Amino acid sequence: MRTDEWTPPSYADPDAFEERDVAVGSVGGTLVVPRSASGVGVVLLSGGGPFDRDGTAGPNKPLKDLAWGLAGSLPGGGLGGVASVRFDKPSGQAATMTDEYVPFAVEAVRRLRDVAERVFVVGHSMGGKVAPRVARAVPVDGLVLLAADAEPMHRAAVRVSRHLASLDPAYADFAAQIERQVAAMDALTADTPSADLPFGLPASYWLDLLGYDPVAAAGPLGLPLFIAQGGRDYQVTVADDLSRWRAGLAGSPDVTFRVYEADDHMFFPGSGPSGPADYLRPQHVDPDLVADIAAWLSAR
Repeated sequence: MRTDEWTPPSYADPDAFEERDVAVGSVGGTLVVPRSASGVGVVLLSGGGPFDRDGTAGPNKPLKDLAWGLAGSLPGGGLGGVASVRFDKPSGQAATMTDEYVPFAVEAVRRLRDVAERVFVVGHSMGGKVAPRVARAVPVDGLVLLAADAEPMHRAAVRVSRHLASLDPAYADFAAQIERQVAAMDALTADTPSADLPFGLPASYWLDLLGYDPVAAAGPLGLPLFIAQGGRDYQVTVADDLSRWRAGLAGSPDVTFRVYEADDHMFFPGSGPSGPADYLRPQHVDPDLVADIAAWLSAR
């Protein structure tokens, strides 16, 4: 067995479920159906960028960890297995965040309704940011937001690039480029070339993001929310992002916050400053997070 290949986490029981490929609109996906079903299903949304259905980063597959972990009965969960659908991103650059996620998530929710009475959306990073839009487009029973960014993305890009440069001087040119591109957004129009904008995203994508506040979008939904954050996360942070979720949802009746102090952006436990190289070492999603999500779903 190659050491850079994904292996199941210890908390997953491959005999507890069936997994098969399915079409989710125009993209490929995977449906997990537990042998002991709880009537609960989750749609898993990956983060921003060219992620596949498993959220693959090096040898790691955090969304597959979650799908397999939730598919069996977990300690503290109090329920049978949780069904799930996860899907690939569409090929090519989408015009907006909505185009990249929402039509496929809506189709995934509808597909899960065939095997689950209650369906929740579990979004990681940008998948968490867009989750309230999914809930506006199709009825769901609640949202699980994992390291969901709330700080405006262009501001976060500057902060993150500076952090990377502080860890490794090789990122200095990248940080300077990001700062120039973000400064150019002061004059952003629909005709601004994508080459002049952060990450090469088109102007339509940035204009859409600038007009969207995920915290403000989540509050009026009136849905149960589970919001989790890694304490060692340098991309989405307790200070810059979770603080916005806490402040904006302070009056909401059914919101659960959890901070996993040892976890990074992918919810991989560790120690010391977090960096991109951490995502390339074989790891698995924190079992405490998986068990907490199962318990939260059980309570609803």
